[in-house]
Amino acid sequence: MKIISTNVYVGPNLYAHFPVIRYILDLGELEHWPSAKLEGFVERLLECLPGLDEHGCSYREPGGFVRRLREDEGTWLGHVMEHVVLELQNIAGSDVSFGRTRSIDGKAGHYTMVFEYEDEAVGRAAGRLALELIHSLLPEALRPEDAPSADWNFEEERDRFIRNAQRRAFGPSTASLVRAAEDRHIPWLRLNRQSLVQFGHGRFQKRIQATTTSLTSNIAVELASDKEETNQILRDLGLPVPDQRLVQTARDAVRAARRIGLPVVLKPLAGNHGRGVSINLSSESEVEAGFAKASEYGRNVVVEKYIDGFDHRLLVIDGELVAAAKRIPGHIIGDGKHTVAELVDIVNQDPRRGIGHEKVLTRIEIDAQAERLLARLGYDLDTVPAADEVVYLRSTANLSTGGTAIDVTDEIHPDNRDMAIRAIQAIGLDIGGVDFLTPDITRSYRDIGGGICEINAGPGFRMHVAPSEGQPRDVAGPVLDMLFPEGEPSTIPIAAVTGTNGKTTTSRMLAHILKMRGFTVGLTSTDGIYIDGQLTVAGDMTGPVSARMILRDPEVDAAVLETARGGLIRSGMGYRHCNVACCLNVSGDHLGLGGIDTIEQLAEVKRIPIEVATDAAVLNADDRLCLEMADYTEASRLCYVTMKPGHRLVKEHVRAGGQAFVLEEGMNGHMITIYDQGKHMPLLWTHLIPATLQGRALHNVQNAMFAAALAYNLGLSLDDIRQGLRTFDATYFQAPGRMNLFDDHPFKVIMDYAHNPAAVKAMCNVVDHFDVEGRRLVVLSAPGDRRDQDIEEIADIAAGHFDHFICRCDDNRRGRGNDEVAQMLKSRLIHNGISADCIDVIPDEPPAIDHVLKMAAAGDLVLVLADKIKRSWKQIVQFHPELGDSPALSRSEPVQLPDLDGFSFDEELQLISDERGVRIAAREDAD
Repeated sequence: MKIISTNVYVGPNLYAHFPVIRYILDLGELEHWPSAKLEGFVERLLECLPGLDEHGCSYREPGGFVRRLREDEGTWLGHVMEHVVLELQNIAGSDVSFGRTRSIDGKAGHYTMVFEYEDEAVGRAAGRLALELIHSLLPEALRPEDAPSADWNFEEERDRFIRNAQRRAFGPSTASLVRAAEDRHIPWLRLNRQSLVQFGHGRFQKRIQATTTSLTSNIAVELASDKEETNQILRDLGLPVPDQRLVQTARDAVRAARRIGLPVVLKPLAGNHGRGVSINLSSESEVEAGFAKASEYGRNVVVEKYIDGFDHRLLVIDGELVAAAKRIPGHIIGDGKHTVAELVDIVNQDPRRGIGHEKVLTRIEIDAQAERLLARLGYDLDTVPAADEVVYLRSTANLSTGGTAIDVTDEIHPDNRDMAIRAIQAIGLDIGGVDFLTPDITRSYRDIGGGICEINAGPGFRMHVAPSEGQPRDVAGPVLDMLFPEGEPSTIPIAAVTGTNGKTTTSRMLAHILKMRGFTVGLTSTDGIYIDGQLTVAGDMTGPVSARMILRDPEVDAAVLETARGGLIRSGMGYRHCNVACCLNVSGDHLGLGGIDTIEQLAEVKRIPIEVATDAAVLNADDRLCLEMADYTEASRLCYVTMKPGHRLVKEHVRAGGQAFVLEEGMNGHMITIYDQGKHMPLLWTHLIPATLQGRALHNVQNAMFAAALAYNLGLSLDDIRQGLRTFDATYFQAPGRMNLFDDHPFKVIMDYAHNPAAVKAMCNVVDHFDVEGRRLVVLSAPGDRRDQDIEEIADIAAGHFDHFICRCDDNRRGRGNDEVAQMLKSRLIHNGISADCIDVIPDEPPAIDHVLKMAAAGDLVLVLADKIKRSWKQIVQFHPELGDSPALSRSEPVQLPDLDGFSFDEELQLISDERGVRIAAREDAD
């Protein structure tokens, strides 16, 4: 069995609305060997992974999967691998359960296997280990050459996998905060491999690192880290703190202990997690030893009066005490039978104990501190403690060194509660932990004494969310409530725009409307990422990575995300939900690529943003495949866009109070009209929208209707929408490659990125609406990775609309011959009755554009279907016709261009424009 390909989906995708990994599997010979035919396979598998017995599979009850393994012929090994991958992740601590395995039609032995994951690296590692395990359990005759060797040990590999997985997993504190965010529908993004997490999107985002938040004062953290300063501040406020001294030498430590009075505590000035701390030191030799230990963590050491009592952690969040725990140092309890070493092993068998912070409790280790405490009792590792005797192996009660915690939140005395709150406020922390020593937390420190031995910035939550004894406390919830108070937003408005044609123009229109309203807009498009109208990253940015870049930007307060099929097929969406989503249309494009062979399959891909929209789904009612998406959305509003005012379904929708944007005909042209909850609201005449070329470009009329519908459902006013549409045009600078009109030559040039049949048809319709005195010329092409029938359809559509054709190829031939696409277009044009004399084949784009510009005469209209947008536009703008008989342009002298070396493209265009203005003015003077 082999993994042929892997796709990691980071968000909503074709298979689920959450992250999954997809494998394409080839079972090879194993296609003929389902589980029940493999003697002893099921038994060996369950011995390795007994948890599989709990998998319900299609029977939806524990034991269902094992039943599938054994009944009839059993189940195929791709399905087995799916469950093994899930179970491996479960035992490593990932709560995943979704999986699906299906055979691929027409490919015997090939399967699509999809499974849920929480961490990509853990999911991939689980897949590799699952494959190795299955191969190791096969009969010798069926094992592949790369199967594990005879000495391969699954238990060792499993434990290594679990350790690596737990190192990557969030710690208990961060995990609890993430769960609290999900409960409140607050989006989150992990920003590194540790515990840095962003909650919310754009300018509303907040960040946490463990339990330090973006609101935490740096001064407060510095104070809490300085035990001497903390002690002094609390002492000045009359709070209970032990007497202490700061020393740098062992001799000074002994002197300080004498002044304070034994017993004492020694600890590093800036330590944490109990590192370097020695308590209850009652002799000068112990003080010297304690100093040596503390000085390993810094030259400054604190000598502090020892306070007798139990160690308590009091957690204060946003000025309220939310949890209290009594902490017990790591210990064992004797039974009169086992040695100290054996009792430690027994304690560490508790499944809640792990290494470091990977689980709610930490394993107890036998180290120098444990041996010193044993020696005080006259014990060693071979001593057998008496029954019920408590033997402490740690002097501090930190959970990170093996301690346990008992919840005492409901028992704490009000004075002790107020004392903890005052202490945290005195240091200035939004989240802080008070380490408080007292004989009895239920009694006031004013009556029985006690003292604050430390203030913790970024305190751990695991002793509260999963105490060894007592009630777990929701301490993460108050943190999220502090970061995002009720009524304050946690995310920015997000609009997802998908479809086959018009995505970029619609996205730009919507971004422009929002910008005119005052939003700082993050826009992803096929030519780059734009922040507030400025290009920040160039390239095709329509996938999940670019979407996350927008959502992470702290300046952005509205996101417009063009969402293309390629990113959806490869990696899914980069976010779980959007506020509004639209699907403009679905037509044949990129078919035969990425496993998408039919237009219906393409519609399923385009449907993904519609499925996860929360507020509104905007659909093209004139496109059957878009219309059918209405059954899959859970958005609170459904909006239809139609160019047909008599659309029956839309009329019924409107009568029922539904929302629709309808193109209606009036006395002065066409009007975009809104119907919503029984209201009829005229929006704008189409000829007043510059991007529609006075209403002639019907596809841009439709794009404007979608942009308006999205803006309307984001809460913008009609005046805001009108202003945005009336100030958006189809110039290169506002919509590069989208119906850019250049009118400074004696002939008109329209440049567009149309690269599929539907887009070419739309541009042909635009050309037809122009009154042209001369000829219509076109530079025609098609991407090389399209199917032959798609390339031929482009030629079929273009035939009959133009007087002359220049057939070219894209720079990237995508596996085609040098002039193959151009020759295919020519052949098909001739098939459609176009004379060969009216067709030129020029394979490369720059010469093809140069040729059409040179052959164009005054009054002609040239359509350039461009591949490299920036280069082609520059070529069009910089072109200077040869001088001739035109009354509008003397052809007797060549025109000199300015020296453009060293200028940016925008600067070049400005210089060219300035020079052209001077030239035209001179010509008018001559006339």
